[in-house]
Amino acid sequence: MGEIASLPRGAEDTVWAVVASVGRTHRVAEVYPNRMAALADRTWREQQVRAYEVFLRNARQPVPHYSVTPIRRTDLPRKWKPLPALGFLHGQFA
Repeated sequence: MGEIASLPRGAEDTVWAVVASVGRTHRVAEVYPNRMAALADRTWREQQVRAYEVFLRNARQPVPHYSVTPIRRTDLPRKWKPLPALGFLHGQFA
């Protein structure tokens, strides 16, 4: 009980990010404390995009790709806000 657990330096500052990519533009869509939650969110976002894929192609809009990566909280932009799954349809991707 008297032992102190040591964490690797910076581990408490690391989160898992769902990153949306369109061409060369990448944006952190959402962050989670663990990888499993981030993977679940990525799967949900991919399902949402698949549901609108025909519409996107007809409208000649690029289809975003989602990935999951660990990042530090300090690497998030100061005024970062979560990106809705279909936020790029409303100009929220830029």
